[in-house]
Amino acid sequence: MTTALSVNVNAIAYLRNRRDLPWPSVEGIGKIALEAGAQGLTVHPRPDQRHVRFSDVPVLRDLIDTFAEAEFNIEGYPTRQFLDLCIAGRADQVTLVPDDPSQATSDHGWDFAANKDFLTETIKELKSHGIRVSCFADGDGSEAAMDVAQAVGTDRIELYTGPYGGRYADPAGAQKQLDLLGRTADAALARGIDVNAGHDLTVANLPALIGRIPKLAEVSIGHDLTADALIHGMAETVRRFRRACGQTV
Repeated sequence: MTTALSVNVNAIAYLRNRRDLPWPSVEGIGKIALEAGAQGLTVHPRPDQRHVRFSDVPVLRDLIDTFAEAEFNIEGYPTRQFLDLCIAGRADQVTLVPDDPSQATSDHGWDFAANKDFLTETIKELKSHGIRVSCFADGDGSEAAMDVAQAVGTDRIELYTGPYGGRYADPAGAQKQLDLLGRTADAALARGIDVNAGHDLTVANLPALIGRIPKLAEVSIGHDLTADALIHGMAETVRRFRRACGQTV
């Protein structure tokens, strides 16, 4: 299988929101990414709307509808407001993250055991609307956590790859994190849970991750992809990341 690339446009929205102006256009940049072959777009609409705004969701949904195979991934903490936004926005996939509203970015996975009942009910509701559900998960190699992830009914997990990406100057440390991520993925796949990944992934570190997890379904990438786009442009950057995912471009 080939790993799909979903482009996270939060950083684009964050740049736009520094001024009371409509540029850079989140819709326009998203269109460039999709035209370059990205398989989807990801947004994380936080309660303070400091980057992606709630009003961006229907605009991006309409955009994605013009690309036959593209998917809309909405991630966030499942408040009632967030769930209603995902349902109204006809998300193809919702990625549930255990974020506090004050967090700068997602930095840990769910404690599945402690949140078992909450996640079970949330996932049941989303799936009743035909939405695929992914839960943010620590890549710590825990088989027990994957047992509970299976029990709550999630379709996928998204491996939190921050500790792996953060060891860009420490090959031995990166390898250790890669081994843990691989063990977590193995445990999930053995239980019928598909695996996504995201956080601090780059053109340089993606091939090793996919080499260890060849059945990796999707990666969601925003920060480094946006940074690279300042150098290469969005279309070429998407093509570079697609190659890193093993796609033919």
